[in-house]
Amino acid sequence: MKRERMIPIDSLDDDAFSPYGWLLGCPFPTDPAATAFTHPGSDFWHVHGFDPGAGGETEILWVNYRNDSLRLRALEVHWLTEQAIIPLGGGEIVHVVCPTQDDQSRLPDLTRLRAFRIGTGLGVCMRPGCWHASFVLAGQTTCLMLTRASTTRDLVASLKGESVAIESCCVDMDSLGDGEWLLHA
Repeated sequence: MKRERMIPIDSLDDDAFSPYGWLLGCPFPTDPAATAFTHPGSDFWHVHGFDPGAGGETEILWVNYRNDSLRLRALEVHWLTEQAIIPLGGGEIVHVVCPTQDDQSRLPDLTRLRAFRIGTGLGVCMRPGCWHASFVLAGQTTCLMLTRASTTRDLVASLKGESVAIESCCVDMDSLGDGEWLLHA
């Protein structure tokens, strides 16, 4: 019988997410030196300079998440690029993140695995090498994703069985032999 491992779902904040990347959707900055503008008609401000990696081209994707099982069966990682996820409609997502181990294995460091609620109007940008998976609590949530165009092509070809992924990797949690991972609020 598999041992059940419970993963608490935490609220999203800058400090908690910083080991994995950056929080998007921060309030208007109070620092007068910030790149920002406010006017009665609109406000805009710099939040993060997205890095697709050396020679990479930034791509915008639309992603529909429907997995509401809250069972972590697999993790995915992208080696060359940051990746941003921003829920647009349908509800919040639960986003699981995990850094890569510090050794040469390139496996996820499950001792540092975390899960966060990301509501509409917020988002995250993960560092290269951050293992991840996304879930919904009910129905479908549509998200905007920023990523590297070649990483998307590489991943799609791998998922279709046409080639082995080079820029990404997916790992089945069963292959890590650490039990069954369940998310809980």
